Amino acid sequence: MNTLKNLVRRLIAALREAGLEYAFTGALAASFYGVPRTTVDVDIMIRVSSEEDVDKLISALKRAKLKVEKEAIIRVLKSDYRILTISDNKSPYNVDIIFSEKKFKKRRGVIFGENTFLQDPEELILAKLRMIKATVFREKAVKDVEDVKGIIKFTKIDLKRVKLKAKKEGTIKTLEEILTEL
Repeated sequence: MNTLKNLVRRLIAALREAGLEYAFTGALAASFYGVPRTTVDVDIMIRVSSEEDVDKLISALKRAKLKVEKEAIIRVLKSDYRILTISDNKSPYNVDIIFSEKKFKKRRGVIFGENTFLQDPEELILAKLRMIKATVFREKAVKDVEDVKGIIKFTKIDLKRVKLKAKKEGTIKTLEEILTEL
């Protein structure tokens, strides 16, 4: 059976070979920094700042056995949403690609025995706080809240930096509520 582990390994190998800047985020990064949990997809940030990068990405995704169309990538890059969901040809998992034109903060880490990159834990917390804030029904944000708690509890972070940015982004109240629950 083809597993999440195999998908992640294929992605790491293909993106490394293509020379693209990337970082895993979402449940994989939250599990690395905090408390391990299951997931139904792979969330990954990829820097794409030129037509050459788009071509490298398409080749890399095809090598990783993912279903990819150049037109879909171009359409997403022109949108404000900048997230593309693609299917894996070898497993039931999807990959959510979050496109960035700019450099992003990342850290080295190991997933499924592979050296790779993960979104910076402070930036991951801030992204989770934005998701919690945007979620209308708080009970739907339980995983994100638990992810933030786990990251804060088990990873050394710059809490001052997180608080400053959370204040600017309007998520400080949510962060403070989570901190009181720890």
